[in-house]
Amino acid sequence: MQKKTTVCQEKKGLARSFTYPSVSPCRSKFWFWVKSGAFALCAIFIMMPILEELPEIIRQRVYYHRIRAPFVFDLSHPAELELNHTINMYLEPEEGISLGIWHTVPDDKWKEAQGKDSAWYHRSLKDGSPVIIYLHGRTQTRAAKHRIGVVNVLSSIGCHVLSMDYRGFGDSTGNPTEEVLTKDAVWLHRWAKENSGGSRVLIWGHSLGSGVATNTAVRLMEQGALVDAVILEGSFKNVQMYWPQNPFDRYSSKIKRLILRDEVANDVIFPNDENVKKMRSPLLFLHSEDDHLTTLRNAEQMYQAALSVQDDKRVRMVTFEGSLGYLHNGLYKDPRLPTIIKNFVVTTEEMS
Repeated sequence: MQKKTTVCQEKKGLARSFTYPSVSPCRSKFWFWVKSGAFALCAIFIMMPILEELPEIIRQRVYYHRIRAPFVFDLSHPAELELNHTINMYLEPEEGISLGIWHTVPDDKWKEAQGKDSAWYHRSLKDGSPVIIYLHGRTQTRAAKHRIGVVNVLSSIGCHVLSMDYRGFGDSTGNPTEEVLTKDAVWLHRWAKENSGGSRVLIWGHSLGSGVATNTAVRLMEQGALVDAVILEGSFKNVQMYWPQNPFDRYSSKIKRLILRDEVANDVIFPNDENVKKMRSPLLFLHSEDDHLTTLRNAEQMYQAALSVQDDKRVRMVTFEGSLGYLHNGLYKDPRLPTIIKNFVVTTEEMS
């Protein structure tokens, strides 16, 4: 006999009873799966736009190009950041792409540079001074404080400096990928060579920029051109050694490998450790012992790899004591840096 449940309620002094019919287990399971299926469909519908944007979300975890600081600064006016021997320019490596670049002249041209137009700056590139292309890290813009610090150091030792914001960074158009960053750096190197009257053109790569720098050096070598010298500051072995610094980055890295696979994962490699074995340009490693983003061990291993194909006259490494607190971005503060760079530039000129 089917069991029934009786419920009594008191209302206005009267007792009433009623019963609930029992629900069969099969019917209960049916509605459970109907509700679960409906929930899953809703979840998929909501997640589809996110999944479509996932490659771009992951890409931003590599490049951080949406983070811009100073946030309200107009990049077309570098003098507002006390770079009053610098002019802003926009170059087009291909149709529809504009790259924001600062050209800073050697410090001894500071007075002469006041009030000069772009034509004067363009002519000054042919004065015989070395030209250094500065390739920055994965966030902010060419206006970041530590990048201006490096530019001032290089200017103080008599170099022209071309500071480029990658595609999607600062006021540059387009979106960043490893291929287009490398392609644009190769293009800028050729532009500098063609417009500097045969002056030496070196490449400085910091952090993520070290990957762009070695990619560029290898690509140019494959095209029959040798970069005069390369300086790597705070470099990493490859992007997998660079990424996993916090839980979200480790999660992003796993997502890239497990879900996106070839679509994005193979799009971001920056194999510094392999590139230095192919390069034949003079090479200088700069690294702080307390670098919290890229370990000193990474740089030491790449230094040894580079020594396996070039001698210690062409490959050098300078480390800075951790007690100085330079971390990843502060090497420009060291008073020894101008002399270190100048000696390297002079020595490599003698090698050429």
